[in-house]
Amino acid sequence: MYNSVMKTDNKTIKEQLEEREFEILSPFATKCKESKGRKKPRNEEFEIRTAFQRDRDKILHSKSFRRLKHKTQVFLSPYNDHFRTRLTHTLEVSQIGRTMARALRLNEDLVEAIALGHDLGHTAFGHCGESTLDSLLPNGFHHNLQSVRVVETLEDMNLCQETIDGILTHTWGYKPKTPEAQIVQYADKIAYINHDIEDSVRAGIISEGDLPKDCIEYFSSNQSYRLGKMITDVISSSINQPKVTMSEEGWFYVTKLRTWMFDNVYLDPIAKAEEKKAKNIITSLFEYYMEFLNQYYNGEELIQIVTDYISGMTDQYAIRRYLDLFIPKPLAEHTNDDALIKKAMERN
Repeated sequence: MYNSVMKTDNKTIKEQLEEREFEILSPFATKCKESKGRKKPRNEEFEIRTAFQRDRDKILHSKSFRRLKHKTQVFLSPYNDHFRTRLTHTLEVSQIGRTMARALRLNEDLVEAIALGHDLGHTAFGHCGESTLDSLLPNGFHHNLQSVRVVETLEDMNLCQETIDGILTHTWGYKPKTPEAQIVQYADKIAYINHDIEDSVRAGIISEGDLPKDCIEYFSSNQSYRLGKMITDVISSSINQPKVTMSEEGWFYVTKLRTWMFDNVYLDPIAKAEEKKAKNIITSLFEYYMEFLNQYYNGEELIQIVTDYISGMTDQYAIRRYLDLFIPKPLAEHTNDDALIKKAMERN
């Protein structure tokens, strides 16, 4: 169907792109031609895109990706359009990851596919929603595992194994199998530390001057400089190396800054004032659907269906379902407009 106009020199554009990877990418980069493939074979391939490009596009066009725009990053259900959402966080991770991948001559398409898919399984209400579900489930809840479930089962994207591995291992504590997945581990942390600082300053919770003095001296208090130094550190520490890493000194200050953010922002009573309400919403919805669906399912199947449904909700949809289910609605009230219409009908 697509082959007739997609060949030059008896090679498709896809084949030319695959060959180009061997010419320009690092020896340590993951090449599409060497991918371990997908679980289900495809009968037809698009002749203009490589396997990792297709993964990126599948994720980008998925329903779960679109829902990220209405899921919390740090501040719950923000009406201020300047605060990050889970979607803008994802895009920043992708941008940072691609910058590092290009400098290290690693596979940008694989990095982007992993970055765009890494948070697809995140709940509404950010980490509060995740911790609430985690406490409700007998085996706990982890957004990276749910992200894999989204791409493998719920939306059945049939992604390459390398992309799935990167989505699974973007959380610290896992060991990625590719340098591209290692990049996303760093890009995720660099992104959220920096944009959460900016959002917290905008919210009035902290000021740039409140950050630890030694971190300011090392990274700068300027958002752009701080972000740039973290990215440059990863690049300079990883260039021509089989493993993506960060300098020991750089990692020390990144970790210290992250710890400070947990103590002063992520666990701050002002930033988290609404979390009790969010926790109540998630808990109430979980208990309701567990009881409601008990007549149709049972055991692990019941738990999984309810988990999939609730973890897929956006902030506003979860709030709306809570209002529909638990807040009484008044009977329709007659208004003066109703009386006017009635009189008009009587006159006619």
